Amino acid sequence: MCVWGGYQYRKVGKCVLRSKVVIKSSKSGMSVYLDPDCTFDELLEDIAAKFRDSAKFWGNVQMALILEGRPVTAQEEFQIVNTITGNSGVEILCLVDQDADRIERCEKALNQRLLELSSRTGQFYKGDLHRGESIESEASIVIIGDVLHGARVTARGNIIILGELRGSVHAGVAGNEESVVVALDMVPLSVRIGSCCRSYGEKGKKLGKGPTMAYVENCNICTKQLKKSVFSMLNFN
Repeated sequence: MCVWGGYQYRKVGKCVLRSKVVIKSSKSGMSVYLDPDCTFDELLEDIAAKFRDSAKFWGNVQMALILEGRPVTAQEEFQIVNTITGNSGVEILCLVDQDADRIERCEKALNQRLLELSSRTGQFYKGDLHRGESIESEASIVIIGDVLHGARVTARGNIIILGELRGSVHAGVAGNEESVVVALDMVPLSVRIGSCCRSYGEKGKKLGKGPTMAYVENCNICTKQLKKSVFSMLNFN
């Protein structure tokens, strides 16, 4: 996968195909770039495939959505939102356009909503966790920031860290050993999923290069490097 001229390309055999849909982050949530040259049905197919392939990564999150690249009707917006929510656990809080005033208003509303979610359910957290700090979630949790040495994250579902993991994590605290832990850089002190646990000493241990997922297999904590194609859709600044 490569990026050139604002588009993403992938190689299939001897052919290079341009991605019809590119997903990236924005201050107000999620931005989805739509290829202006393909048909709308092709766009929906590509949107469904991308969100279906990355559904485990996203978990259950609530975000604002910005559509870029081509004009769409209200009906098409509705179909896009339905396609995203039907193929992932993402819930679209609001749909905004490129009008600066409307984006600013949406950002304020979204930030307030995230504060409410953080205090009530902890499903979405923005910021770093430092030594001695901890956060617990009754569902899956997405952390945009680092979990530093001495910090701890606990969740009944998955734990997704869009940053560095150097502390301790416990996913699937109710015994769900199908839960996973994902971090862009994984150097944990300990990883626990359900009743399975593995410690890595006082300094931690680097598990893989780049985005890594920890999961349970045969009652053991295993890790694997995530395919770059999953993260090539995302651009977190």
